[in-house]
Amino acid sequence: MSKSDRLFRLLHLIRGLRPPVTAARLAASMEVSERTIYRDIESLRAAGARIEGEAGLGYTMTEDPALPPQTFTQIELEALTLGLADVTQRGDTDLAQAANDALVKILATLPERQQRQAMHAVNLVQRFNTPPEPTIDMTLLREAMWAEEALDIGYRDLKEARTQRRIYPLALSYHDRNVMLLAWCCKRRDFRSFHVTRIEGYKKTAESFRPRRVSLLRAFVEDLRARDRRVETPCTSQQD
Repeated sequence: MSKSDRLFRLLHLIRGLRPPVTAARLAASMEVSERTIYRDIESLRAAGARIEGEAGLGYTMTEDPALPPQTFTQIELEALTLGLADVTQRGDTDLAQAANDALVKILATLPERQQRQAMHAVNLVQRFNTPPEPTIDMTLLREAMWAEEALDIGYRDLKEARTQRRIYPLALSYHDRNVMLLAWCCKRRDFRSFHVTRIEGYKKTAESFRPRRVSLLRAFVEDLRARDRRVETPCTSQQD
């Protein structure tokens, strides 16, 4: 591997791995000595890369807009365009617009050759079972998750019974035919999956469940896996 290729790969690893990333981990990933990593980091710094940290503590990449953007391999461009195209067909208007905007921004930073590759990707998406468009404001729902704020919702369950719930919204799960809101239900004192199209209004509350969202979501996923192991067939979480 040439030095320029090695420096590019090192920059990619520092950007992508959870910081701070140690020289030992970088050396193992690149199959070089730690001494080589130290020298290459100094070379990157001399070229303008803002890499914080030192030997023994690990390194963190501080992005600098003056640096040239990352480039992509052709298969990476295919994965990127395929993923964003799939998002546009998930029945979520705001998310679809965000995917289109993100692709435009990414293409604007690429060399002309890679722009052509992305514009003429060989992988396409065609979904025949697009989930129905939600009747509630998905942006406000996402904002509540970002802020880790409890919501009071009106919900019509699969048996058409209507209830009022206070929930801790954790994540949105996009399926082939519907979109599910994964949440902790304070009424049931358990994890629940709610059909977004069955939520009949919601309002924000003054209750924060920060910083519990990540740990609750992790527990939710583990609960799903435990259910799968018990029945030995795919299953979903409890739905209302």
